[in-house]
Amino acid sequence: MKALVLAAALLAPGLAQAQQQIPLWPNGAPGFESRKDMPEIPGDYWLRSINNPSVTVYLPPKDVATGAALVVLPGGGHKILVIRSEGTDVAKVLNPAGVAVFIIKYRLFREEGSPYTIENARQDAVRGVRWVRAHAADYGVDPKRIGLMGFSAGGETANLEIYKGAVAGDPKVDAIDAVSARPDFQVLVYPGPLGVPDKVPADAPPAFMVAANDDECCSAPLVDLLPKFRAAKVPVELHLFQAGGHAFNMGLRKEQASFKHWPNLLVDWLNDNGWMKPR
Repeated sequence: MKALVLAAALLAPGLAQAQQQIPLWPNGAPGFESRKDMPEIPGDYWLRSINNPSVTVYLPPKDVATGAALVVLPGGGHKILVIRSEGTDVAKVLNPAGVAVFIIKYRLFREEGSPYTIENARQDAVRGVRWVRAHAADYGVDPKRIGLMGFSAGGETANLEIYKGAVAGDPKVDAIDAVSARPDFQVLVYPGPLGVPDKVPADAPPAFMVAANDDECCSAPLVDLLPKFRAAKVPVELHLFQAGGHAFNMGLRKEQASFKHWPNLLVDWLNDNGWMKPR
């Protein structure tokens, strides 16, 4: 399986082709509907000016599809979205393993001139998980095997989605807002410190966590989280690599063997926990 996943990712880059990009809200983000037609601004590997939060769908080939799904929150310091290496590369690696990938473009509260707050990013993440679960049957996804994956700032947003979730006062516009926003499992890739809970509740989703020890920003949050998971008796797996700094992404552009292969550890974890096959 390990060789298969990585080889497919490297030799068949055309596999990660988006089937659809769909707004999370039909009329634009609640309270900011007038901004929904403002265009995104793309760079060579990033996006900014996210004013109409959306989900982009990447489905695995039907002959390998497992029914498992990941809702992905790219990083970028809440100033940009690193949409290629922390978005489409996830699909490039995990679609061949049979995992459907749904990339969320969420609002950026640190972008210059942004009218948004981190609470808006949390709302986008909550809506993203709900949207995927509500549409699971449309994409061959099991609504009980949906994970949330966050990189760096996306990991902060994932923590807010998981431990704060929907709150009183969040907008409710349609039936999707009544769907559960709790992911069935979580994947935290060098997450930042925002959103780390004081205590992990006993019903928290099982977690796979990965970072480099010399990441000055974003290895400490995982070291902080580990004993909280253990105290709550929530299943957790942590991989803390010796060196590699921040933003090793899916390992496709790193020289160290450990980073090239870390996605295979994730696939093994998904398999070991039964998320790659119907229960």
